[in-house]
Amino acid sequence: MSKEMETQQLSDNSVVNLKQFKVLSFDVVGTLIDFERGMLNYLRGSVPGASVTDEAFLEAYRQSRTSDAAGPYPDDLVRAWGDVAKATGLPDTQELAEGFRKSVSEWPAFADSVESLMRLRRRYKLVGMTNTRRWAVKYFERTLGQPFDDMVTADEALCEKPDPQFFAYTRGRLSTRGFTLNDTLHVAQSQFHDIGVARRLGYKVCWIERRQGQAGFGATKAVSQLTKPDYHFRTLESLSDAVDAAFAG
Repeated sequence: MSKEMETQQLSDNSVVNLKQFKVLSFDVVGTLIDFERGMLNYLRGSVPGASVTDEAFLEAYRQSRTSDAAGPYPDDLVRAWGDVAKATGLPDTQELAEGFRKSVSEWPAFADSVESLMRLRRRYKLVGMTNTRRWAVKYFERTLGQPFDDMVTADEALCEKPDPQFFAYTRGRLSTRGFTLNDTLHVAQSQFHDIGVARRLGYKVCWIERRQGQAGFGATKAVSQLTKPDYHFRTLESLSDAVDAAFAG
């Protein structure tokens, strides 16, 4: 079954009452921050005239980041640039590699992220869950308008998603504030890092399919089979609209 055919079967958003939740936990990079656009902006700005296509660049990046040599993120972008350069014929210099890592400070939010987070914050506590190191998160939080009540990074959890321990650590933090698993809806783009493992752990999940209508999985690791979410939207704005409608009703 193709990804497109499976997507059509994942569109029923009537499973869960959105009013039952008190917390929305979010993947950040890929769901709220458009890291693919950020990386491509860096490529085009730093190597003007490069003949590599966007798709080939993202494919080489994904291959590098899913290799056994991958390290903590986003520091690993320095190493990844070397792999991408070798695979695509780009120049491989230390300056370009270091610049690739530093480019995270300028990665943009998706067009709907800031306003949608502001709307959702009226109804829920918002918690970020990111594999990004703490030093880089400050840039993402600034770009998003400082929307989070709490932020869990790989520095605190001492692991990266899809490791279940990342979710266990976050649940422990939430439990100290009186929130349970059933109070939380996990919202994410990545089927591999978030949707599949969160569903297996008993979370209700909302898939924001940022690449809907595009072929493949872009810079995100592919999965052999899609996990059916409780909620499924193309944009965060659509989730915000559904929340407003649920509370109005």
